[in-house]
Amino acid sequence: MKPNYRRCISCRRVALKEEFWRIVRVFESRTVQLDEGMGRSAYICPQTSCLQAAQKKNRLGRSLHATVPETLYQTLWQRLAKSNHQSSNSS
Repeated sequence: MKPNYRRCISCRRVALKEEFWRIVRVFESRTVQLDEGMGRSAYICPQTSCLQAAQKKNRLGRSLHATVPETLYQTLWQRLAKSNHQSSNSS
């Protein structure tokens, strides 16, 4: 099967979609959530620089044509801290 490539909304890097976090604006409810749901999607690298730029410049909101709640950004920062903590423990 052909691999699925996506582009980060911050750094514009193209990679397999499994390498990114997916943020979705759900079709019916227009709510913004992480990882699952049918609707408009945006992808972002799990890196500090990409998350900072996305939040500061409202790249997620513009890409999804929706208001991104502050709680979603908090969840992404927590997820980033966890993944950084795990990768530093494994090395």
